[in-house]
Formats: sequence, C-alpha cells, structure tokens
Amino acid sequence: MVRIQEILDAVESAHQKADLDMIRRAYVFAAAAHGGQTRLSGEIYLSHPLAVAYSLAEMGFDESTVAAGLLHDTVEDTKVDIEGIDEKFGEDVADIVDGVTKISLIPFENKEEAQAENIRKMILAMSHDMRVLMVKLADRLHNMRTLNYQKALKQRSIAQETMDVYAPLANRLGLYSMKRDLEELSFRYLWPDIYNQIDHWLDSHQVVERQIIDKVTELICGLLVANGIQGRVYGRVKHMFSIYKKMQSQSLTLDEMHDIMAFRVLVSDIKDCYAVLGLVHSPWRPVHGRFKDYISMPKANGYQSLHTTVIGPEGERIEIQIRTEDMHRRAEHGVAAHWLYKEKGRINTRDLEQFAWLREIFERQSEETDSREFMHSLKMDLFKDEVYVYTPAGDVKELPEGATPLDFAFFIHTKVGQHCAGIKVNGRLVPLGTKLRNGDTVEVITDQARNPNRDWLKLVKTAKARSRIQRYLRTEERARAMSLGREMLEKEGRKVSLNVGKATKAGHLALVAQELNFENVYEMIAAIGYAHLTPRRVLNRLYAVLHPDEVAPAQFLPEAVAKESKKEIRKNEGVDIAGVDGVLMRFAKCCNPVPGDPIIGYISRGMGVSVHRADCPNVVNMEPERLISVHWSGAEEKPYEAGIFIIAKDVHGVLADVTLIFAKNSVNITGLKMDRTVDGRATLYFTVEVRDATQLYDLIEVIRAVPSILEVVRDAGDMG
Repeated sequence: MVRIQEILDAVESAHQKADLDMIRRAYVFAAAAHGGQTRLSGEIYLSHPLAVAYSLAEMGFDESTVAAGLLHDTVEDTKVDIEGIDEKFGEDVADIVDGVTKISLIPFENKEEAQAENIRKMILAMSHDMRVLMVKLADRLHNMRTLNYQKALKQRSIAQETMDVYAPLANRLGLYSMKRDLEELSFRYLWPDIYNQIDHWLDSHQVVERQIIDKVTELICGLLVANGIQGRVYGRVKHMFSIYKKMQSQSLTLDEMHDIMAFRVLVSDIKDCYAVLGLVHSPWRPVHGRFKDYISMPKANGYQSLHTTVIGPEGERIEIQIRTEDMHRRAEHGVAAHWLYKEKGRINTRDLEQFAWLREIFERQSEETDSREFMHSLKMDLFKDEVYVYTPAGDVKELPEGATPLDFAFFIHTKVGQHCAGIKVNGRLVPLGTKLRNGDTVEVITDQARNPNRDWLKLVKTAKARSRIQRYLRTEERARAMSLGREMLEKEGRKVSLNVGKATKAGHLALVAQELNFENVYEMIAAIGYAHLTPRRVLNRLYAVLHPDEVAPAQFLPEAVAKESKKEIRKNEGVDIAGVDGVLMRFAKCCNPVPGDPIIGYISRGMGVSVHRADCPNVVNMEPERLISVHWSGAEEKPYEAGIFIIAKDVHGVLADVTLIFAKNSVNITGLKMDRTVDGRATLYFTVEVRDATQLYDLIEVIRAVPSILEVVRDAGDMG
C-alpha cells in the first residue's frame, strides 16, 4: 500500500511551495471517513484513494488535485457531503470531488444508457476543470490493477469500458504511460487466452531479444559519442497489446512477427534530434513509409517526436523514437506536464488551444440529446489516427485519418461547411468524399445558396461534421413539418367550419396542446407535419374546448354522412351500417381500420360497402353521396389486420427486437416487407392482427422505445 509520505515527496519534488498540510489533512479526513471499509481484495479501503493520489502526484499535479484524489470517494461511499469538503478544503478541491462523484441515484433505461450518461457527465465535468478527468483516469487505473478480485462478468464489462473510453482519452491527452497500462490491463481480461499466448511466446524468446536490444543500444550510443552528441538510449520489447494490434492489422501469427523491439533516443535539443535521425539512417536502411515527423507537426495533444523504422543489424525491423528530454516528459505525462491554471484551478484557455478536439466534445455534448449517439461520436473522436493537411495560407490542420474535404470544411467553420460548393485539393477540384492525405493543401469553395443534404452524412468521417449536418437537417425538417402541419390543420378546419387561426390567437389551441401533452402549440403542429398526430384528433379536441356542453359531430365527417347518422343502425359483422341491411362488407386495405378507429363506409359498385378509417386520405376523393355512416358494434371478437411502418437504424438485431415485442404481446404477424435506404436505414412494414386500436397504439409506443428505432407510424394512412 502507498504511504502518505511517498505522495508528499512526489508533490514536493514538482511543486516546492506546495501546501503539503492540505494533503495531510485530506489523508486524515479520508482515513476517518473510510474507517472500517474494505475493498474486495481485503485491503483497507484507504489503499485505493492513496493509490489514486500517488498517480496524480507522480504526474506532477498540484496539491488541490492530489487532495481531491484522496477524497474522491468520500461523498459517494461515506456519509460526507460536498458541503463538508468545501468547508474543510475549499471550493477548488470540492469542485473536483463533486465532478468525479458518480451519479448513482438517477434512474436510466438500461445499462448501456447508464454508461453513456455517466461518460457524458464526466465530459461535462471536464469542461469546467480538466483535473476532474485526471482524477477519474487515476481512479480507473487503480481499479484496473485490482480487477482480479471482481467476478468474471464484471471484469469484462469494466475492461471493455476502459478499452473503449478511458484508454483512448488518456491517449488523446498525451498520457501515454497511463494509456499503455490501461490497454495492457484491459487486454488481459478481454482476451485472456491470446494474452497468455503472447506472454508465453515472449518468455521463450526473451534471451535472444535481450541480446539484440543490448547490441542495438550499444551501437546507437557509439554513434552518439562518435559525433559528440549527448543523449540517453533505451530499448525494450513492445507491449503485448501493441503486438496483438499489429498481428490483427497485418494478419500475422506470432512466429511471423519481426517488429517487436522499440528504441528511444533522448537528446538535449531539436537540432540533435534530426542529427541522430541521419546517424541511424546511415548504417541501417529505413523502411519506406515508416517515417513520421511529429516535431515539425505536433499531434493535437502536444506530442512531439521523430519516428522511424529501420532494418537493424540482425535483419530485424526496429522502431526508433527520437526526442528531447522535455518532449519525453510531455509524452509521458501529457497534459499534466505543461498545464497552467487560472484562479481556482480552472483551465487556461491558452493551453486549451492545444486541445481543439476537446472543445468540440464540450460543445457537442450539449447538442446531442441522445447519450448513446454522443458515445458514438466520442468514440469516433478518440479512436482515429491523425492526418495533417494545409490551408491555402499554409496553416497546418489536424484531422482524423480517413477524413474528407467536407470534414475539413466543417473543421474550418460550421458556416464554411454548410455552404461548401466545391473543394480543391492541391489545386485540383475533387469530389467532396475524397480521402485526404498527409501534406494535402485544401481549399474550400463556398456558395451561400448551397446547403447540406442527407447524402453528405455518407461523405463525412468526423463527429463534428456529422453533428453539424444532422443539426441543420433537423432544423430544416422541423421547419417543413411546422409548415405542413399548419397547412393540414387549417385545411381540415375549414371543412368543419373551425377557424384554426382565430383559435390560435384566442389561446384555444394552446389548451388543446396542453390536453394532448405537448409543450406548446408549435410542438403539436410539428407533430401533425411529422405524421405523429392527425388533424382530426386536434379538431375534435378543439371543438370540445369551444363547445364544452355539446357533443361533437361524428369525428367531423362530411355533411352527407352526418345526416345519415340519425337513420336506423343495423348490425353487420361487428360494424353497424346506417340504413343498409344484409350487404357484403369488407375492410379497406388502404387504411386497415380496427375497432376503436373512427370509421366511414363507402358503397362501391358491385362490391358492397368498404369500411375505411375516417381519416383515410382516400376518403377525400370519394363521391360524397356514396358515403354512409358506420360504427363499431362491439359484437365481433375476431382479430383485425393493421399495418405498422418502421424506420430504424440498419443494425444487427433490429428485426429480432421488434418481432420479440409482437411475440410478448401475443400479436400475430401476417406480413412483412423490409428494405434498406441509401442513408444507412432500414424500413420495415408489418401487417399484424390486433384486437382494437388501443392495442395497436400501445404496441407502437413500445416499439418506439427500442433504441435502434428512429420512427414508428401506423400504416400508409398515417404517413399520408
């Protein structure tokens, strides 16, 4: 177990004027708060916050961050509240602890959403103070180091989350030492058989590898001495997860692996870096395409180094990294090595310029309403390697590998992307979906009349571009839905002598919106335009608001039908038909009416009476004199066919999710049509048997709650 004096020594070595007394008080406070608590390993609980604080101290963080590391679990796991932390240690420490504390009392739909929402809250907390993430990463690192005490299922779950989110975050922040440890530990639990296989293979080859490493290290040291360059040389076998990734990417077996040794040369200044590069290329042939200059073009997280791969003295491929001592410190400790704080430890905006990708995440987390969609975007940002391109002015811009010119346009500015009319790469016009390469010069041609369309989503690779395009499309679709919904409502209102405009000004439509559980009138009108709500339903409620003591005409059917409603009603197979007896009756396939739907009959030539839903679009084009009033009698118990139209993400298992819902509700499927759209969606049209409209709409609501479902409406009648 880490001792408090080790933490104090580490902090003092980095900050000679640090308030060590604050750390001592935090240690005593945490020890008392966690008194009597133990971890699954059997160790006292205090061993965990001590390990977290030590990791933070080693990275060079200040006393407030280290104290927060000692206290980070007190609010969640003990009776201590955040006000108590604030009172004893100040607002700075309390804010970090508050940001790290898990939100465990908020109910979530499922585990996936809970995970996504917790990560989202972590990102939001980061936006206020970067140190929140540092404590969270140190917390996760120690939890991974003691993961062997968890049950197997829990081990895999935590390891997967670490591999998916925490290790990539550490990488993007330049915390390479922490990133390597997180990946290696996750690898051990996610693929234990492969982990053990590589471990045994390395053990069997370690003698030969050590000999080669010692030989190459000695040769490079000799080159430095012979040329008067002061420096240090280190050699090692690559980490197991790095070996595994190379095996996967190149489809190699372990015995085919010949690139498992890496060397690092640390020198005093930049000119020596390039001098060493020339020296190692003289005796050993460089491998084509394996040289990267991150000194002249640093990574977004500030990482700088020269990378080259050469054919070594034993014919083995060896990777050599060359950097200054200062670059090495920043490479190992990343953001912690050069982070500057404002008052109360907030992020210095000048430093934030080195982390433009973080600003994008901060902005996007407030725009994405769906936590799972936010997680998808976050992973897109974290897992991509980089490509460096130039603006026409010569500025270097970093984009994820695989990015297109359209991504570049949105990277420059949202308006530049939205009005992108063409792209020139290296002076030549190229398609918007062209893959950018290192060193390309990219020029955007804009046109104010040009706006995004749905096809653009297939061309972009960055989360920022996708988010901006989707936001524009949502805004445009909502505007169209508002316009269409108002037009539909006013048109139907005129048919039944209801002035929708007047009702809106008088506030009557607002009462209807409230009754139908809409936030306001605009939301209700948009719902009509989206085909989520029928104008007839709104007008029926509006009539009830305007005439509270009267019974509304039968769903505002055409006048000829309303007159028929007073005639004698006769039963006919579950439907009462006004003024008609013993005729052939059928249910119209265009709208599939079911009990509970407002219905209308149409006397067709030689086909008897066809029964339609009252809001069926085909009714509008029928001859009014042939329409008759019909009602459900309730005498029939047979099932009725209805259509359900679904738009879903084209993902594995979506069909199974929906059919399982039908099975659980004892609903029989009599027909199914499926198709895929060009924008990566799936359309499904089910014909099912239901008892009545209530059961049908209950099913639709359940289906709508499935994460992969984008929209559900009743058949084509509702879509029109």
